[in-house]
Amino acid sequence: MAAPLHSPGYKGLLCICILLGALWETRAEQIRYSVPEELEKGSVVGSIAKDLGLEPQKLADRGVRIVSRGKTQLFALNPRSGSLVTAGRIDREELCDRAPKCVANLEILLEDKVKIFEIEVEIIDINDNSPTFATDQREIKVLENENPGTRFPLPEAFDPDIGINSLQGYKLSSNTHFSLDVQSGADGIKYPELVLERALDHEEEAVHHLVLTALDGGDPVRSSTARIHVTLIDINDNAPVFTQPEYLVSVHENLPIGTRLLTIRATDPDEGPNGEVTYSFRNVGDKISQLFQLNSMSGDLTVARDLDYEDSGFHAIDVEAHDGPGLLARSKVLVTVLDVNDNAPEVTVTSLLSSVQENSSPGTVIALFNVHDSDSGENGLVTCSIQDNLPFRLEKTYGNYHRLLIHRTLDREEVSEYNITVTATDHGTPPLSTDTHISLQVVDINDNPPMFTHVSSSASIEENNPRGASILSLTAQDPDSGENAQVTYSLAEDTIQGAPLSSYVSINSNTGVLYALRSFDYEQFRDLQLLVTARDSGHPPLSTNMSLNLFVLDQNDNTPEILYPAPPTDGSTGVELAPRSAEPGYLVTKVVAVDRDSGQNAWLSYRLLKASEPGLFSVGLHTGEVRTARALLDRDALKQSLVVAVQDHGQPPLSATVTLTIAVADSIPDVLTDLGSARTPADPSDSDLTLYLVVAVAAVSCVFLAFVIVLLALRVRRWHTTRLLQSARAGLAGMPTSHFVGVDGVQAFLQTYSHEVSLTADSRKSHLIFPQPNYADTLISQESCGKSEPLLITQDLLETKEDPNLVQRNRLPMDINILS
Repeated sequence: MAAPLHSPGYKGLLCICILLGALWETRAEQIRYSVPEELEKGSVVGSIAKDLGLEPQKLADRGVRIVSRGKTQLFALNPRSGSLVTAGRIDREELCDRAPKCVANLEILLEDKVKIFEIEVEIIDINDNSPTFATDQREIKVLENENPGTRFPLPEAFDPDIGINSLQGYKLSSNTHFSLDVQSGADGIKYPELVLERALDHEEEAVHHLVLTALDGGDPVRSSTARIHVTLIDINDNAPVFTQPEYLVSVHENLPIGTRLLTIRATDPDEGPNGEVTYSFRNVGDKISQLFQLNSMSGDLTVARDLDYEDSGFHAIDVEAHDGPGLLARSKVLVTVLDVNDNAPEVTVTSLLSSVQENSSPGTVIALFNVHDSDSGENGLVTCSIQDNLPFRLEKTYGNYHRLLIHRTLDREEVSEYNITVTATDHGTPPLSTDTHISLQVVDINDNPPMFTHVSSSASIEENNPRGASILSLTAQDPDSGENAQVTYSLAEDTIQGAPLSSYVSINSNTGVLYALRSFDYEQFRDLQLLVTARDSGHPPLSTNMSLNLFVLDQNDNTPEILYPAPPTDGSTGVELAPRSAEPGYLVTKVVAVDRDSGQNAWLSYRLLKASEPGLFSVGLHTGEVRTARALLDRDALKQSLVVAVQDHGQPPLSATVTLTIAVADSIPDVLTDLGSARTPADPSDSDLTLYLVVAVAAVSCVFLAFVIVLLALRVRRWHTTRLLQSARAGLAGMPTSHFVGVDGVQAFLQTYSHEVSLTADSRKSHLIFPQPNYADTLISQESCGKSEPLLITQDLLETKEDPNLVQRNRLPMDINILS
């Protein structure tokens, strides 16, 4: 039965639960890991995110971090994996020395809950250290009469590892006189001792060499060694004795000074001063004493001066050994000097050419030289060679003589000087060589003509150039040298428009500069064909030709020339006719002009410079057409004066002007009437001339009208005849409606006819021009053929005769040019 909530038993149970929860929470906050030492940086120790119950990506959001403690951080947090990793290589021995347990403590802070977790990481020892001795060797001196069983202390080893990885024991190398005994101290350290097992004999073996090995228990086992030298102390009762009656040694001649050749040895079993042996030369000359040196104490024989096989290849040296009381021993050292390749070949040039012509034939001898090497055998065999890319070859003649010859034809223009290196190399190891340099000059011959850059070329010069102006500079290269490369220039003789070429251009024979001797005119000729010759000064001379096209460039030096209206020759002014009924855009006349220049300099444009009635006429910018800009009014004056300017597009532009007089009237009589009223004749002769001209025009008009009436009468007669024939065949009832030529047909015919009347109102000269009528147009228009009414010839003819303006109604175009 459960206790009530407010009972004392329930409260006690609640306190116990809270205490147990606090204890559980404290334990949960303690996290333990273990990791072996010497791991690489970044090695995983444990998963902090997993042990804290967090997702790795939320560590940063929760503010999880390591609380710094100390200067060195052994561990770090990996924010991606949420793992605790090593911050560097951990050395247990450095961290905890020889402590049996090595633990690293750190704290993890959870900032969002302000909570700290204790992390305990145990560093596990690995066998990463070998036992080491304080000294690598130990010398122990023992009297040869020492009693067996005597103990001698040996150096002990130290291993910083712990447990099984620490020092476990020692081992002694195999021998017949000593054994090893290991003692353990109160602190657990093992101390090795050397025990004498049997008696020693100095004469049998003066020094015993032992090896002491220290071993640990790791896997694999690590060890280290120390050398033990046991020296026996003896008494001296013997004379020195050489180890050999003769010492033989072979050395190379290039041994450095101070090199030890050998060590002579004399033994004396005595001890103390009686056993001390010294060495010296016996009965040797100055040469031996200068070449060799003998150490009196060690017996080392060394080189005192450079040995030379070429000087002497063998040396015999007498030596002796003696102890303190003066007991002696004699021996001999025989030194054989071996040859080495220490002498480079010597090259002696006995004959040499310093220069040769480039046309010298192959086989020509350039040099003769001798080769010698002081060494012997293979070291004295010599081979000569030159560079592979040279046009020369070497040839051995007799003995050690060689000669240098031309192998292929030389070309000075390709190479003017050769620096030939003759290399003499012996067969030694390593080989030695000697370089001899031969300088050879190649003498030039005239075998190359001057050459222009191009076979043909072109140049240009503007017209109106000043006389003596330079056009261009021509250059021909001659690869030869000296006089063979001195180039002179000339022009081939020719004629241009009957004049010699030399009167137009000239060329500087030394520099190749082309000059203009006169001012060129583009309108006279536009190009010149020149043949330039470049000739060298060799013997014989060589030459080359080049074709040169000289183009004359146009300048804007011609004013536009007006062809129409033709410029007046008698002071008169031409008049153009414009009917008052002309619509806007009516073509009155056209100004025609040309320019003798070319290109942009001949591109003309037209503009109205001045007009008596502004806005009445316009001029086409590029066509020169004069058209009405608006409809003509009755108030517009009969005579209109226009000034048209023609300008080219050169730099600077040139222009010309023409004055046009335009008569505004619907008919020639109106023109004459208006002209008569507009101006009173200056004298009776002018008035009579005008009268004659008017009569002539009236007569011509009458003749023309008579011709038209006769033509129409013939047409009507033909039609009437055809009508009668049709009536006779088919009867009057079946006769179709006929189509005749009416007034519209006459108008159509009259529109095909035009004439020009040129008259002068201000001069005594007049002329009348009758252009041929255009008979290509039909007399019967489609409009007249569409009418069915019969033509009353008599009435039409009468109307034609009575109407003086028939020409105007029929729109007879005419141009009246009045020459002023």
